Amino acid sequence: MLIVISPAKALDFKTLPEPRQFTIPEMLEKSGELVDFLKTKSPAEISKLMGISSKLGELNFQRFQTWQKPFTPENAKQAVLAFNGEVFRGLNAEAFSAEELKIAQVRLRILSGLYGVLKPLDLIQPYRLEMGTKLKTAGFTNLYDFWKDAIVEKLNVAIEESGSAVLVNLASAEYFKSIDKQKLRAEVVTPEFRDLKNGNYKIISIYAKKARGLMTRFIIEHNINNANDLLAFDSEGYNFNARLSGLGRPVFTREK
Repeated sequence: MLIVISPAKALDFKTLPEPRQFTIPEMLEKSGELVDFLKTKSPAEISKLMGISSKLGELNFQRFQTWQKPFTPENAKQAVLAFNGEVFRGLNAEAFSAEELKIAQVRLRILSGLYGVLKPLDLIQPYRLEMGTKLKTAGFTNLYDFWKDAIVEKLNVAIEESGSAVLVNLASAEYFKSIDKQKLRAEVVTPEFRDLKNGNYKIISIYAKKARGLMTRFIIEHNINNANDLLAFDSEGYNFNARLSGLGRPVFTREK
């Protein structure tokens, strides 16, 4: 069983990573192609391209200018510890045991607009490049086109190594769209998380994001390799709701 999640815009490069072991992203050559192109853009052009403020445009201009290989613990940080959004708060990888980190390295992949596919302990340097960015470069119309073949090839290898032909999609729609489903050699299961609000169960973005991280942690902690075992997920008050669920789409609800 393999899990895919999205990266986060928020990053933490201030705290020192523990543990110290790391791996190197497998598609750095392709990442370098994107960075070389982005280095030619001004802060204003980056702001316009990404739809971000001038302050963030300047920040990411500087990030691209200083991005360099080789990646080391001195200039980069493990992806699962560097990303700092709600999904990663739910995942809480800092609290993983050594054995759980080993499982995560096999079972978890983070989709990325700049790095393609990341293992949890892959080193990354600070960046912002969302998969939906309309970046036209090197004969490609956008990042989906740029990464299309590379991402599914890496995921198929990881699925085979995981020991079960099941892909648990805990990524956002923006990032899951980067996977060529016709070439994916796995059954896809997409859990959904809803909270009770005004008498109805609704997807509330901030809670759903954290729940994706909680589900990821649940799979890793229990070393789950069977889709049916996902239904036992009960973190922070969520429980499987058979009435709202469908084929390949288990729904988990919570009353607060």
